[in-house]
Amino acid sequence: MIDPRCLKLADLLVNYSLKLQRGERVLIDATDIPDEFTIELIRAARAAGAIPVVEARHSRLTREILIGTDPKHAALVRDIEMSRMKKMDAYLALRGSANANEASDVPGHLTSLYSRILRPVLNYRVNKTRWVVLRWPTPSMAQGAGMSTEAFENLFLDVCTMDYRRMAKAMIPLERRMRRADRVRIVGPDTELTFSIKGIGAKMCRGDRNIPDGEVFSCPVKDSVNGHIRFNTPTLYGGCRFENIRLTFRDGRIVEATGSNQKRLLEILDTDPGARYIGEFSLGFNPYILNPMCDILFDEKIAGSFHFTPGQAYEGIADNGNRSAVHWDMVMIQRPEWGGGSIWFDDELIRKDGLFIPKDLKGLNPEHLKG
Repeated sequence: MIDPRCLKLADLLVNYSLKLQRGERVLIDATDIPDEFTIELIRAARAAGAIPVVEARHSRLTREILIGTDPKHAALVRDIEMSRMKKMDAYLALRGSANANEASDVPGHLTSLYSRILRPVLNYRVNKTRWVVLRWPTPSMAQGAGMSTEAFENLFLDVCTMDYRRMAKAMIPLERRMRRADRVRIVGPDTELTFSIKGIGAKMCRGDRNIPDGEVFSCPVKDSVNGHIRFNTPTLYGGCRFENIRLTFRDGRIVEATGSNQKRLLEILDTDPGARYIGEFSLGFNPYILNPMCDILFDEKIAGSFHFTPGQAYEGIADNGNRSAVHWDMVMIQRPEWGGGSIWFDDELIRKDGLFIPKDLKGLNPEHLKG
């Protein structure tokens, strides 16, 4: 018997996140997801009067596809995927994996080539459809979180079915402040960054794009970032794990980058010119997500964190014009047990040691979001 919370989650995705209407077409893109949950999504979509189309993928097959790709193959896949995407009103991605490092032995130049050629499909999906992306709990994710499988599954369902309507109301003042702000300063261990977000805009993420959710993002003016940052959480990109990444910026561009897996780090940052500029700046505050698990849909929402993203900006949404095949969310946690830190907007202290300071933003602190 399926966990009743999974039925609640399917309803949340279909009726709250996507708001599917009668006659709308939705692509359910499922990678390594139990059939039982995909079936519940199909049923929930049909109950809303929508037309579900299902793509079932497997990470080991994807690795094999990538390891033998070439420009002609990638262009064919792009054309097929784009043709289908243009017929959709909505897109629901569910991503599980028995092994988070499944693609770690795919040569970096092939991963970059495939991402670059298929980028138009992703851009179309982001800009032309209603979409939501969900991770699925697996033993691999539980291991990354340092938890038992059962404990992690319970955490996952609690996080994913929290009261996102309550969270959405609390986000409004932060989105307004980010829209008005010009200068941003971030200070932390081995971190001193300054940049501008003037005129860029902001977007709150309230469970209608990612599940789990809990962030408000903007984007630096492209050439405004100066200083350095050392990220204190591990990160996965292209199937490879990286730790202790330190970036130095001059006039917006990453001029120095160090960390574990140095060769691969530099390969990714040299994918194209835009990969060395920042495409997103976001504050995370999901009260149930406290520690990194090397899964970015969770890690970028960690309470008291922010992420800073080399690569592509979201076209038309808090957009500084930067374009790249790369979009790599790197996370710093600023709660005291992680070294602390502070964020200022125009010389006003916004967050210290992971907690929001202004009265209108205190609704985003954990004790309020948990009710």
